[in-house]
Amino acid sequence: MADPDLDALVRVATTILDDAAHPFVAGHRAQSAVAKKGDDFATEVDLAIERQVVAALESATGIGVHGEEFGGADIDSHLVWVLDPIDGTFNYAAGLPTAAILLGLLRDGEPVAGLTWLPFTDQRYTAVVGKPLYVNGVEQPSLGSANLSECIVGSGTFNIASRGRFPGPYRVAFLEKLSRKCSRIRMHGATGVDFAYAAAGVLGGAISFGHHVWDHAAGVALVRAAGGVVTDLAGERWTPSSLSAVGGAPDVHAEILEIVASIGSPEDYR
Repeated sequence: MADPDLDALVRVATTILDDAAHPFVAGHRAQSAVAKKGDDFATEVDLAIERQVVAALESATGIGVHGEEFGGADIDSHLVWVLDPIDGTFNYAAGLPTAAILLGLLRDGEPVAGLTWLPFTDQRYTAVVGKPLYVNGVEQPSLGSANLSECIVGSGTFNIASRGRFPGPYRVAFLEKLSRKCSRIRMHGATGVDFAYAAAGVLGGAISFGHHVWDHAAGVALVRAAGGVVTDLAGERWTPSSLSAVGGAPDVHAEILEIVASIGSPEDYR
């Protein structure tokens, strides 16, 4: 059986995310409902939006959904939606507008479509890889040449005491070296927001030290559709099993990877 029309799937998903944007906005500043690993948490709105979107997508498209909060369909499925009901949960609970709904479509592990909704700023990013990026339905130009020194770059947050996969001191070393080339570094605390901004050229590039597929699937599709590049920190093409992500305009992406290579291995900072 032939795969469904990706543009048609994005149109269906657009309506579903528009519906989900209403409870998203209404629940702003919701408090923690479910404690997660470390100091992370989910709100009741996360849970409700995931239930709503999963039910609607599976009914309308017949494609399973893998969500951040409840899991679901296997990421290795031929076709699978990947959902983060609230990207930037801390921002959302604190009252900041930098929070989003992320929805990516994977085909055999490859992001082929992405939707990122920023309901508080009324921005909707959609793309099918191989076709243009759209923001609020308006086709965007492809990413052109850019210099890291002239761009704004979004970076993941850090705790200096962290001893995780990318320890706090390693992240500080990276940011120190990055700041010597680019003085315009931003930490929005929402991976999907960073990658949507990178796809639209608002940011020249975005760096994520995280590995969760729901944080990245939508944004990877958006950046690639816009003519950008997404790899992991080692420069390998991003896949759902990648442990990090770097995305943006090709020239900026290359400059960021040069900085990453120059600071050595994360193991050197433990």
